[in-house]
Amino acid sequence: MKRSVWLAMVLLVGVPFVLLTVSCTKNVVQTESVTMTEPEAPTEPVVAPQEESEPLPVLGYSEPEVPEPSRPEIEFSDENIHFAFDSYNLSEPAQQVLSRLAEYLRTNPDITVTIEGHCDDRGTDDYNLALGERRAESARVFLGNLGVGNQRLNTISYGEERPVVTGQNESAWARNRRAQFVIN
Repeated sequence: MKRSVWLAMVLLVGVPFVLLTVSCTKNVVQTESVTMTEPEAPTEPVVAPQEESEPLPVLGYSEPEVPEPSRPEIEFSDENIHFAFDSYNLSEPAQQVLSRLAEYLRTNPDITVTIEGHCDDRGTDDYNLALGERRAESARVFLGNLGVGNQRLNTISYGEERPVVTGQNESAWARNRRAQFVIN
């Protein structure tokens, strides 16, 4: 009799303890680092030597300015969209950034994007991972509605694990509640 009571107690207490311990482990996400290289500097054109002659007069001619090529992948990698506390709703400024990103992706069909969801350090790890995923997903859905194919958009949540700034004040928390873009 004592043996069956003991076995019942172990099953009632031990099994839930093991399940709770195993299910509450911290999720670790590993990603590859992306290295961006600067474009090669343009080389000067080679000019053949000419016979000596009188130089031609310069009549107000100047070399036309050539604009530096746009590097949207750097712009979007450095630009985050931010969220209100405990929210994954897109603000008007966030929608404007996403609209520019959608335009860039529509004109560059070979580019893919990973959208990273981040949170401030308030809340549990599991809650922040889920909230970070909802933030990344809301950006993905918005881009999809603007014509960017889902196969080109990946999402990942880091929760509170990768803060941009440290601090225990509203300014730091607001900067860490974000979605960030990695252009692939």
